Amino acid sequence: MLLVIDVGNTTTSFGVFEEDELRHHWRIMTQSERTVDEFGILICNLFSFHDIKSERIDGIAISCVVPSVFTILEEVADRYFHLRPLVIGPGVKTGMPIFYDNPAEVGADRIVNSVAAYEQYRQELIVIDFGTATTFDFISAKGEYIGGAIVPGIGISMEALFQRASKLPRVELINPKVVIGRNTIQSIQSGIFYGYVGLVDDMVRRIKRETNSDPKVVATGGLARFIASESKAIHEVDELLTLKGLQIVYKRNLSKRR
Repeated sequence: MLLVIDVGNTTTSFGVFEEDELRHHWRIMTQSERTVDEFGILICNLFSFHDIKSERIDGIAISCVVPSVFTILEEVADRYFHLRPLVIGPGVKTGMPIFYDNPAEVGADRIVNSVAAYEQYRQELIVIDFGTATTFDFISAKGEYIGGAIVPGIGISMEALFQRASKLPRVELINPKVVIGRNTIQSIQSGIFYGYVGLVDDMVRRIKRETNSDPKVVATGGLARFIASESKAIHEVDELLTLKGLQIVYKRNLSKRR
C-alpha cells in the first residue's frame, strides 16, 4: 500500500492507495509546530480507525510546500514506517516536460496536479487549484507543462480585507443569492464570491486566447466545487487530483528506487 501526503500552506491531505485505488483519504490543518511523534501518532490513529495496518505501507510519496513540515515528515517516514519517501522535486521523474524558465520554481503540488489531469484526459488542459493561493496551470496537448498564473487565494483575500479595513467584519463565505448586497455583510460576500468567479472565468478566457486553444478546465482544492457552482469556465472538479498525481509519479519512479 502507498501512503501519499500533500502538505499545503493551509491544509495537509493524506491518502492510502491499494494498487490504483484510493482506499481512504483525510484532510487536516497544516501545523508546522507539530512534532515527529505527534504526526506519527496522528497518522497511526487515522489508520487504526479504518483498520489499516502500518506495516502494510510499503511506499510513501510526499508533495510539500512547507519546508519545516517536510523535515518532520521525512523523520516520520523513517521512524514509523522504516521507509525513505519519494519527495516531489528536482530529479524526480514525472513524465511531464516542464517549460518554466526555472523548472525548480514550480510548486510540487502544481506538477502532480498537472500530471494527474493529463493522465486522465490526454488533451490540452487548464488546471485550477483553489488553495492558499489560487493557481492556474496550462498543459499542452503533448503533455508539456507550459506555465501559469498565481493569485492570492480566497481565504487570504478575506483575511486581508478584515485586517486592513478596521470597520469591515469577518463574514461567512457563501454563494449569495444576489450580487447587489443591501448591507455590509452581503456586499462583502457578493464581492468575494462573484469577484472570484469573474476572476476565474476571465483568466481562463485570456489563457485560451493567448494559446489559441480550447482546453478542458479542471479544478481542484477545497473551494473548487464552491466556485465551480457558478463558474462558466470550469468543466470538471476533482478534489483528489493531487493525491492521484502523487500515486502516478510514485509509480513512474519505482524502478529508480529498487
